[in-house]
Amino acid sequence: MNIIVNAEPRDVAAETLEEALQELEFTSPAIATAVNGCFIPRENYPDTPLSDGDRLEVLAPMQGG
Repeated sequence: MNIIVNAEPRDVAAETLEEALQELEFTSPAIATAVNGCFIPRENYPDTPLSDGDRLEVLAPMQGG
């Protein structure tokens, strides 16, 4: 299926958010995600289905001053 990940089109086989994050190699525990503009808590990743055309945003904390 085709989804948009951080504003870039990607083709994934995953059917859930958790599977997509693994497939796309977002393995850090320190990330936040949103699907179609809605924040998804980590505990909901396995139960969050993805559909063709969904927009996935993955954010990681930045360090610096």
